[in-house]
Formats: sequence, structure tokens, C-alpha cells
Amino acid sequence: MHNDARELARLREAVLSGSPAPGARPLIVESWRRSLAARIDPDRHEPPVVLDPHEVADLRGGHPLAEALPVLRETLVGIADEAVHVMLVTDAEGRVLWCEGSTRVRELAERVRLCEGARWSEDAIGTNAMGTSLATGSSVTVHSAEHLVRTYHGWTCAASPVHDPDTGRTLGVVDVSGPLTSVHPATAALVSAAARLAEAQLRARLAAREERLRSVNMRHLIALHGEPGALLSPTGRVLAAEPHGLLTSRVDVDAERVRLADGREAVVEPLDEGYLLRVPRRAVRRPVLSLRFLGEPAGRLEDRELVLTLRHAELLTALALHPRGLSAEQLALKLYGERGNPTTVRAELHRLRAQLGGVLLTRPYRLLAEVRGDFLAVREALRARDVPRAAAAYHGELLPRSDAPVVREEREDLAAAVRRGVLDSGDVEALWCYASVADDAEVLDRLAHLLPRTDPRHALATTKLRRLLTTP
Repeated sequence: MHNDARELARLREAVLSGSPAPGARPLIVESWRRSLAARIDPDRHEPPVVLDPHEVADLRGGHPLAEALPVLRETLVGIADEAVHVMLVTDAEGRVLWCEGSTRVRELAERVRLCEGARWSEDAIGTNAMGTSLATGSSVTVHSAEHLVRTYHGWTCAASPVHDPDTGRTLGVVDVSGPLTSVHPATAALVSAAARLAEAQLRARLAAREERLRSVNMRHLIALHGEPGALLSPTGRVLAAEPHGLLTSRVDVDAERVRLADGREAVVEPLDEGYLLRVPRRAVRRPVLSLRFLGEPAGRLEDRELVLTLRHAELLTALALHPRGLSAEQLALKLYGERGNPTTVRAELHRLRAQLGGVLLTRPYRLLAEVRGDFLAVREALRARDVPRAAAAYHGELLPRSDAPVVREEREDLAAAVRRGVLDSGDVEALWCYASVADDAEVLDRLAHLLPRTDPRHALATTKLRRLLTTP
């Protein structure tokens, strides 16, 4: 072992024993402490393999760093081959998605689980270049006994994070690792340069995508005819604004309405890709769509009764629960599960639109109305922790004849939440409201104990409970 490796081992042992270790790098000492707090065993520990090859392939296909892989290969793989190193690329959780180098070097690396599918975050394997780079957000070199786990004292690793040029978040790290005998002082600088080249590649691709979005969606901004507005990327980046300077660089697209710096309220509307933000000159009243779905479905648009099939009621339930809109594919999954067919959903939506007219918008499908629903009122009351109001609004199960996944999940969630709420509250009126629509022995027993015998409801609750308990 080289002299510096022996000195690192001495410093590591001092820290592990709780003694001061002057001369050890603060970055490494802090990492050792984090690793020990995560209960990493310095003598008997190895990184977990958390992904099988199929899962690795799936994650690679959708990972942003796949776009930067050619420049990383060009910069690092050839050099890694010559220097008996491997190049590794992880995601933001420290899971290795790519491990490249010569077959001989990869076989050597796989013996110590420097392989695809393994997780190399600090909390999984302790101090190492990949995990410590993720933990600190900076370029890191970990040499020999700077690794907390003794297995890797014969290795040296250099890693650098790669950041998303759009959001700034860490996408993952790029790393070059190899045996001590092949270490080169320029490796760390080369890895850091490769990470910056990868970010530049991602930045160029982002600019191209945003330019395409501007070109495709500019017609929406023009169609505002001078009304203040902006085109936004899928993450809320401002691509174009009228007038110039209307907005800062980014908008929260998770909110349907946002407040501008000058106090005006703007509306965020989804497009096929990205969003349109507009500032209405005057408030426009939306039509009121009333849905009564706790029990048999009934609906009203303004003062006109709607004739709703069960499938139409299921569609309206899904759209009411997702006011930002859903695609035909998403609706098919929510209504039919994995066997859902978007074509069937589009046909049903076409028939529903014959009743709703311009209230049902497309791309994505959404409701341009003030939606008032009995099941929505129950949700709102539960969210406000107003159990008596939730129980009074709960008139029965949501569309009890429906087997659509979106309805079934909401029905079960509402029933469980209301039941638990009334039992926990001990509110007699809330318990009575729930007992009026559901045969529940625990609720009836609670009422029988809480209601005074002089209250006529005591006899009703007692009789109903006895009948419920004696019915086979």
C-alpha cells in the first residue's frame, strides 16, 4: 500500500474510534460521520443490488442522462479502458444505470458490486465518490481508505454531479473508478469536465425543445389578441410573454391560478405540451355543473337536468377529481383499468359532450365549469376536519353500481374516512347521520351508549343493532 494510503487508513481508524484526526479532509470526515449514523458496517458491508436488468433497462429509457451518454462515452470510456477504470453513471438515488469499460475491468468491478443495478448512495454503502457527490452536490474524489467500507480501500473513485439545466435539480452523477495502481492525478478534473459537457449537451437539447414549443404554441399567445399572457414549458419555465417582462422566469404550473407581482390573478391552462398563462381582463362567470353521485347518479347544468348513464357519471367523477384535465389514455385506465381502450373513452366523451356542450373541453379533457358535487363536498369537509359537515353531506356510497377503478377507490376512501371520523369524534349527530345511510354495528353500538334513553333515536339504534347482530 502506498504511504498516503497507509496514512488515510490511520486517520480512518482514529475517526472510527472517536479520536481527533487532524490531517483528514473535512469533507471525508463529515461523510464518515453521516455513514456511521446510517449504520454502515465498515468491515462487513456491500451495496445492495436494488434493480434487476429489466428494471435498469426501463429506467435508462426514460432517464434524462440518456441524452448525455454519447458525450460521456466519448470523453471517459476510452480513457477508462486504457487506465483500467470503469465509467459509472447513476440516477439521483445513487442507483447505477450504466457501467462501461473493457470486459476485463468490468469483471473486476463486479466482484465488489460496482455494477448496474447496485445502489451507491452514502446511506447504502457509506463514503464513496458517487454517494458523497450526491450528498454534497459537488465533485468528489475518494481515495483508498477514505472509503468507509474496508472492501474498497484498494480503489480510487472520482465523481461529479450532473444537474438538470431546466430545474437545477441533480439528475445523477458520473464516476470513474479503478484500482489504486491505475490512479492518475488528472482523473478528477477529467470527470468534472465530462459532467459539465453533459450539462451543456442537456442545455442545448432543452433550448431546442423550448424553441419547438414556442413555434408550435405561439398561435395560442397570438389568439389572446393583446390580452396579457405567456407560454410556459411543461415545468413552468416562461418561453414567451406579452407584454415582455410580465413574469419572472418560472411559474408554478401545479396551481390553476397564480398571483402576479402586480396583484393580478392569472389563469394557467394546459396545452398539448406545456401551458398557456393568461390574465383575463374581466372575470367570466363559469356555468355551474351540479353532480349528485352519492347513490344513483343525477346531474344538472345550470337549470337543466342531465340524463346521465352510469358510464357518463364515471367520466364526470374522474374529471371532477382531476380538474387540470386527463388524456383519453389516462381516462381509459381510470375507468377500465389495464384493459381500457382510449377509442372507447373518446366515443363516450363525444356522447357526453352532446349534453354538456362547451363545458367539456379537450386536449386534455376537462370541465370548464364550477363543479359542485355531493362527494366533493364530503371531501372538502374532511379536508377541513369538519366531521359533522362531512357526515351530514354523506348520503351514501359513491355510485354504488360502478366498478370503475377511479370510482371504486374514491368510494372506499370516502366511506372509510367518514366512518373513522364520526367514530373518533364521538359526535352524536355525526354518528346518527352516518348510521342513517350505513349498517355499521360499531357506529350503532356507540350511539346506543351515547344517546340518553329518553331520546327516541336510542330505541331505533338499539333495535337496528340487535337486528344487525342476529341476522345471519
